[in-house]
Amino acid sequence: MKKKQLVGLVALFITIFNGYAQQSSDAPKVKIGEKEKTLNSQWKGRRVAFLGDSMTDKRRIGTTCIYWEYLTELLGIEPYIYAHGGDQWNSIYKQAEKLKEERNDNIDAIIIFAGTNDYNGGIPMGNFYSETIRSVNSNGQIVKRKYRTPVINDSTFCGRINRAISYLKNNFPKQQIIIMTPIHRGYANFNERNIQPDEYYANGQGLFIDDYVNALKQAANNWAVPVIDLYSISGLYPMSDSYSQYFHNAETDMLHPNANGDYRLAKTIQYQLLALPSTFVL
Repeated sequence: MKKKQLVGLVALFITIFNGYAQQSSDAPKVKIGEKEKTLNSQWKGRRVAFLGDSMTDKRRIGTTCIYWEYLTELLGIEPYIYAHGGDQWNSIYKQAEKLKEERNDNIDAIIIFAGTNDYNGGIPMGNFYSETIRSVNSNGQIVKRKYRTPVINDSTFCGRINRAISYLKNNFPKQQIIIMTPIHRGYANFNERNIQPDEYYANGQGLFIDDYVNALKQAANNWAVPVIDLYSISGLYPMSDSYSQYFHNAETDMLHPNANGDYRLAKTIQYQLLALPSTFVL
């Protein structure tokens, strides 16, 4: 085979592969009505960075319109996307570093939507703090008290969250930082080597998806970060067949929302954001 023919075949394969990887469901983008928009809110024109996994990835995995694309119409935000399909919370730290490198502090808000891949990957939960005993001056007397230190590592879910949020807090003190919990998790069969059970099954650590959701809520408390609990308030429930209309494929992908599901996410996020300051940049 001639070199030119081989190059052509390789290019064709890459095109087909990329088309498959980025394939969208047949559900068309939902048309946003003028009455749905809240373009005069505190979020209009705000520069918002989105960190996360495939549900935020700008390659539109499983959908024809991502929730943050709807939000640009609903709220008038200016989105900056750092999410990548398959990423876990250890990659949120790396995404945050890239955000800092590219934009410094020229951003108004940072929204993180991740955690479902940590559950599926069986990442150990770990702890948010380690405890020791220390001496401290309390009202003029030296006493011994329990003292806790945030656990920072990449090997546990709690350690990963601490590492990422600590970095964001130290580098973006004037920006609004928001955690969004994963949505409920349905069955997915992407190929014979990538079959993911639904959330009724525990992962390899014996933990369920809601264990990771609850850890994210606790992290939000620990770090004084608002949380949008999409697991609860989005209404998306892929465990019920009637909700297949909101997901990519009823047979093979009840994990990724389609354009209908992303619209529902966007509407939920829209009204949650209206209750929060969009920035603290003076």
